[in-house]
Amino acid sequence: MYKIALIIPTRNSGQSFKDTLASVSKQTITLHYKVVIDTESEDCTIKDAKEHDFEIISIKKKEFNHGATRQSGVNLLNDVDIIIFMTQDAILADNESLENLLECFKDPKVGAAYGRQLPHLNAEPIDAHARLFNYSIASRVKSIDDAKKLGLKTAFISNSFAAYRKSALLSVGGFPSNTILSEDTYVAAKMLLDGWKVTYCAEAKVYHSHNYNYVQEFNRYFDIGVFHAREPWIRSSFGQAEGEGKRFVISEFNYLWSTGYKSTILSAFFRTLLKYLGYKLGLNEKWMSTRIKKNLSMHKGFW
Repeated sequence: MYKIALIIPTRNSGQSFKDTLASVSKQTITLHYKVVIDTESEDCTIKDAKEHDFEIISIKKKEFNHGATRQSGVNLLNDVDIIIFMTQDAILADNESLENLLECFKDPKVGAAYGRQLPHLNAEPIDAHARLFNYSIASRVKSIDDAKKLGLKTAFISNSFAAYRKSALLSVGGFPSNTILSEDTYVAAKMLLDGWKVTYCAEAKVYHSHNYNYVQEFNRYFDIGVFHAREPWIRSSFGQAEGEGKRFVISEFNYLWSTGYKSTILSAFFRTLLKYLGYKLGLNEKWMSTRIKKNLSMHKGFW
């Protein structure tokens, strides 16, 4: 029987975190460790987590990094087989979400698995489509053999709701120590190249979405560009991100048109331009000063 741990990084998580914690408490499996890694929260985050029997690890804001912070939690859990990661704004959709995700690891070659993200009830149509595009109703087990067909999508995974076989995670060096984001994609790509499989489990569901404004969309895609500029081996191994972007744009247009949201198509088109511009600028970040990059970035603390 597996020993299971859950790790949730937090910072000023707000009222919705109560729903996240409540959804964890209702799960059908036993979690041997529940850990919150908190970055100087000034609200009720720590109090709420303690009330749900989470161990608290507190770090300074300057110490946070998407990869290093998660890996620090991994390093503290010596006798664990599977480590689940969630974000503070993800709410498990039913009581079997974690149990369904863990079923994926019955295959000894599966190194990581991630669940289906459903849009929150307040999700705007553009963000709702993003969840539908990236998280289909059909589960899939991916290996390096799928790279020719799926391209960069082969290494797609999300730590908003994902689980890792600890031995597989450590075998590829764990999460990167200093990355602006996409620590999950980094590890998935490493695992696939090392012969492991990555499973998408549509039966393991979580509510998670963001209604980003135009500036936030630009900032986020600038950071994605920075990530790929600094990890060029991922695009070399799996393909360019631009190809996936074209498929997304076509799907988004069809979704907005067919569901009666025609008035948002112009907004979606403008967002696409901003995301493309942000991504391209991020790819060329080596030519920019740190001050400029910090201004263009969503994760300003990275700089």
